[in-house]
Amino acid sequence: MDAGISCREIEKRMHSLGLDPLKLKALFVSHEHTDHISGIPSFIKKYKIPVYITPRTYRACGFLLDPRLVHSFNPFEPVQAGALSITAFPKWHDAIDPHSFIVSGEGINAGVFTDIGAPCKNVIQYFKLCHAIFLEANYDEAMLAASRYPVFLRNRISGKHGHLSNAQALELFAAHKPSFMTHVFLSHLSKENNNPQLAEDLFNSQANGTRIVHASRYAATAVYEIVASGLPAALPARTALRGKKMAQPKLQLRLF
Repeated sequence: MDAGISCREIEKRMHSLGLDPLKLKALFVSHEHTDHISGIPSFIKKYKIPVYITPRTYRACGFLLDPRLVHSFNPFEPVQAGALSITAFPKWHDAIDPHSFIVSGEGINAGVFTDIGAPCKNVIQYFKLCHAIFLEANYDEAMLAASRYPVFLRNRISGKHGHLSNAQALELFAAHKPSFMTHVFLSHLSKENNNPQLAEDLFNSQANGTRIVHASRYAATAVYEIVASGLPAALPARTALRGKKMAQPKLQLRLF
């Protein structure tokens, strides 16, 4: 899911976990902001794996890949990659055509939910189906308010098409966590406007048995085994926002 760090750094982190990049089956792209795509051209040139990306996002990326490796995906329609099924859904974020993903296999649903301005119906519906989730907890509201960022940028980050704060992410978790969710990986934490220990402490206070892990930007996160509780992995045939156009902001900004 995305490749915002260099090919060399991806290789380094995978090898540190005993993972082989040659076994990768595909790369899925959520949106065009540079912290999600900067490593894609060199990585794909070297490993020549399929890249799944919407046409609008691909145009916005500004790079050219081998056209034989570029594939589109449609929201709510699963794509098979090896033994896994990946389902994308639209969300609110300050990008051209942003999506998040559910990865399904062997009775497990793992969500990748980052770069979300506010939890829309799609986010809530799919969140309830996840055994494990990478969940954005981008900023602490007090830290952002006191930051060196200009007012317009603070407003964009905290707006409907920006990022989830610790409090917003915790509210989503507390209100909609299914009983079978075993792991939450707190992701996309701001370097300047958040503190990993603060975010972890907030979630641990309401974890009720769910393991809370900080997915650091500086190193590979350990490999975890997710065990299904016997519930079916089937995703809904229709979602709340199917057929509806997600409102897009007029201004496109990279938000970190």
